[in-house]
Order: sequence, then structure tokens, then C-alpha cells
Amino acid sequence: MQTIPLDTVMRALADPTRRALFERVATAREITVMELTQGSGVTQGAISQHLKSLKQAGLVAERPEGRRVFYRAQPEGLEPLFDWMTHYGVFWRERFANLRELLQETEND
Repeated sequence: MQTIPLDTVMRALADPTRRALFERVATAREITVMELTQGSGVTQGAISQHLKSLKQAGLVAERPEGRRVFYRAQPEGLEPLFDWMTHYGVFWRERFANLRELLQETEND
């Protein structure tokens, strides 16, 4: 599998409508554009465009079956985001530990 740049994943998830769409796909085993359109308040064309962005970001995959196309989440597509957050999680935990030590030293003085 080709690694997708972090910027592409972040850009795809930055849009609230696209993020909600990804969440719906992720909670379904497989889902069609028609099912995603129902009750969403978004046109079928807009749903298709959002799915295209999510697909390019490696977040969803499609499976054609006759005239219908089924979409499913690609959890490994979140890997660049997870790696980035893990890196900064370690960074901030260290900074907070240093701040805690500094505050304790200040209290003891």
C-alpha cells in the first residue's frame, strides 16, 4: 500500500461534512452513496465528491457490484495521522512532566 502524505489525510478530514461522512462509512460494514445521501441533507453529487476526497486520502475503499458501488473504511488510512499524533503526544507529555517538576520545585522554595 502506498503511504499517503499527512497533509492529504488532514485536508480530507478538515471538512466537517466529510468527517461526518467518514464516520458513517466507518460505522457501517459497507455502504452505498444512495444510503449515505438519505437523511444527510447533502446532494448525491456532493456525497460523491466527498467520497472521492476520502478515497484519494486512503480513508475509504470502494467495491463495485453491478451498478452499485459499496464503500468501506480503510483504517490503515489513518496511520499518518496516528503517527503524527503519537509523536506529539510524547512531546507534550514530556513538556507537562517538566512543568509539573518546575511547579513542585517552586512550591518547595
